[in-house]
Amino acid sequence: MPATVGRRNDRVIAVPGGGWSLDRVTLVRIGIVAGACWAAWLAIGVFGRPYNFFDMKVYHGAVAWWASGHDLYAFVAPRTTLGFTYPPFAALAMLPMAPLPVGLAGLLNVLASVAALTVVLGALLRPVAARLDWPLWFTVGLAVPLAAALEPVRETLGYGQVNLLLFALIMMDLMALRRRAGRVGRSDGPLRRLWFSGGWAGVGIGLATAVKLTPALFIFYLLVTRQWRAAMTAIGTAVGVTLATFAIAGRESTEYFSTIIWETDRVGAADMTPNQSLAGVLARLYDSVETPGLLYLAFAVLMLAVGLTRAANAHADGDELTAFTLVGLTANVISPISWTHHLVFVVPAVVVLVDATLRRRGASRAPVRRAGGFAVGSGVNGLPGLRAPIWFPMLTGLRHAVAALGLYLLFLVAPIWAYEHQLPAVSHYQDGLFGALMENSLALGLIVLVAALPWRPGAEPAFYAESARLDRRLLLGR
Repeated sequence: MPATVGRRNDRVIAVPGGGWSLDRVTLVRIGIVAGACWAAWLAIGVFGRPYNFFDMKVYHGAVAWWASGHDLYAFVAPRTTLGFTYPPFAALAMLPMAPLPVGLAGLLNVLASVAALTVVLGALLRPVAARLDWPLWFTVGLAVPLAAALEPVRETLGYGQVNLLLFALIMMDLMALRRRAGRVGRSDGPLRRLWFSGGWAGVGIGLATAVKLTPALFIFYLLVTRQWRAAMTAIGTAVGVTLATFAIAGRESTEYFSTIIWETDRVGAADMTPNQSLAGVLARLYDSVETPGLLYLAFAVLMLAVGLTRAANAHADGDELTAFTLVGLTANVISPISWTHHLVFVVPAVVVLVDATLRRRGASRAPVRRAGGFAVGSGVNGLPGLRAPIWFPMLTGLRHAVAALGLYLLFLVAPIWAYEHQLPAVSHYQDGLFGALMENSLALGLIVLVAALPWRPGAEPAFYAESARLDRRLLLGR
């Protein structure tokens, strides 16, 4: 041991004037993270669009207009036809920014959104960091700028949108469900016991639903998978804050739920290129401003059935992250309007594919004994099971790695903008069949993910060493 310590001492760099030192490997990792941030900034400049907090200006103008005594839903942003389209609870949540300059409000939203993304990735990437034998800070430090360069995230940050904050609320409930499934021990005090037990699962989904209605599909998923407590908590939260908003802003609430909610033209035309939903695809394929209603309804029901069925199967096999991701992607597909900044569930989809790659490669290593050309070893989560064929270990997990890379590049480059068209001035077939394919590429990618995103049986116990050890002892009969 002294020899080992001696060898490592020459890798330590003392920091002048400080009482601490840095390992050279740590310095290299810091440099890599800094390089990733710089590369992400360049990628946003190359593949992104000019960003000036456009949506934040609409939100800020609407709540400032409302705070001065005017009708919230009568507001129209200057030089646009856009007004406030969210429920009144969202306006109440945004009301504190009314006295702030719009630039400062946008900056605070960026900081809060990046912080939310960092916390979520920190939770999701723990097993990935463990399999790579990387420190969690380094893994998250790489992942945050890589995620920020993707179309949904950069659009959310650049336009001052709230999607990452809603995403964090929903994923907060995923963490709570993991705590419950992981048998986390109790702590002193009822509030700490409630927090560490995960008994609050559903609050995040309920709040997100009250802000924006599409997260309600997660409540339906909780009911389908019989997670009754979380479902009831989500419903109670959504209904409770909505009724409280009625008590505070009754006129606006009545106007929204009786009139505004049905005025879909307030959002934009269905065929607009940034609408990467099923409805947008069908409108563009028909080269029409409006979506063919019956055809859209038929395909939407089909995609809903596929998405929820696959999510329920993923849940039953112990992969709650993939289940949540499938529900989020399904909501994007079947929603009448899904702007590119709505598609943030692409981020956990990439995480799932990367983790599936690492799991399969890990399961193919160090064969214990051979049986019919297969290596019998630890399997998933260290449990006994068949490993991949041992003849081509380097190819194990290749298709998942290729899928992860392809998905990342698709949403990094976002080829839809090079083929953006707007009726009636320009047909969506102006650039031929290839142009039409590129204009719908993100939506087609979402549809493929809903139909084919793999789930990882037994994935969730990987987050709980105690639970994994218990399951291993039960399986081995010890």
